[in-house]
Amino acid sequence: MQKKKYMKRMLVMATLGVTMALGTVGMTAEAAAQTDKAQTNVQAQQAAADTKVQGESNLKLTTEWDKVFPESRDVNHRKVTFHNRYGIELAADLYEPKKITGKFAAVAVSGPFGAVKEQSSGLYAQELAKRGFLTIAFDPSFTGESGGVNGVRNVASPDINTEDFSAAVDFLSNEKDVDPDRIGILGICGWGGMALNAAAMDTRIKATVVSTMYDMSRVMANGYFDYDKDAETIKKERMANRRALNAQRTEDYRTGTYKRAGGVVDPLPADAPQFVKDYYAYYKTKRGYHPRSLNSNEGWNLTNALSFMNMPLLTYADEIESAVLVIHGEKAHSRYFGEDAFKKLKGDNKELMIIPGANHTDLYDNMEKIPFDKITSFFQKYLK
Repeated sequence: MQKKKYMKRMLVMATLGVTMALGTVGMTAEAAAQTDKAQTNVQAQQAAADTKVQGESNLKLTTEWDKVFPESRDVNHRKVTFHNRYGIELAADLYEPKKITGKFAAVAVSGPFGAVKEQSSGLYAQELAKRGFLTIAFDPSFTGESGGVNGVRNVASPDINTEDFSAAVDFLSNEKDVDPDRIGILGICGWGGMALNAAAMDTRIKATVVSTMYDMSRVMANGYFDYDKDAETIKKERMANRRALNAQRTEDYRTGTYKRAGGVVDPLPADAPQFVKDYYAYYKTKRGYHPRSLNSNEGWNLTNALSFMNMPLLTYADEIESAVLVIHGEKAHSRYFGEDAFKKLKGDNKELMIIPGANHTDLYDNMEKIPFDKITSFFQKYLK
């Protein structure tokens, strides 16, 4: 009995990568003694590199429509790229209304955690563009069509991925068709927590919507349903996870590869928790499968959880002065993340909306359940 319960728990914790329960470079003296000609060459090379960061893309982007949702005839669509403060180049789909002119209010969209812009975030972005906003759906650093550093892939970071939202604001603020004083963000699932973290940091963000959100720091550190556990149990589990994940780091370095955690479990056990079945129904079927999605395939690197365990995302959520709308499903296993995040927020420009009968993944793509009318009116109110 105990073994069965343990295996079931491991199945749950592996879902979506929640693993195992969850400067400057100084010149040398030799370089300083280079000739004027050599210094000129270095300066020219640096100028070329700077130009490339700002302009020419190093990414290979698809040209065909490869989304899991149909293309709308009511919006213009094009691929764009931009970079964050760490020099990582991000890939995005830009959606723009066809029949509206002038300066747009704009919204940057990302998530779910382990998904790509061809899935849920693109659906949200296209629908909001149909409703009058200029939008982008972007792949976070190290995932999808976006870049990374030295070939590193399949990792998330509470810092870098928060920065990704601000980098999207950088890009939108400089788009000729965008009013830089009317920019919002929208985070789905695990990127809901990142969006709130960005809203606490970036005062240019005037409104934030989080849909079916996860607090990835909390779930990585405490496991699912931490409210059912005592503090001492959570501490013991967390230390056991640290030991196992750091042992994996040693092994990864020895082999020169990164062991993957596995995406959504496949084949699906008959006794899997309902929310795991819901994830399977989205990521592993024609409904939502995408070849670049981590959740649809081999998942995050196994050690992905380490940085989240030590860096709480919502530390300064109570200092968000701009407007926030938290949306969650009544039947979602993750509902407690959204409700607890909302309790941290201050001010009369914060709203919580619970969707009757909706589970977690209903708010990925169910057009009957996603409250686009409310999202539209919220952004119209606060991006004016």
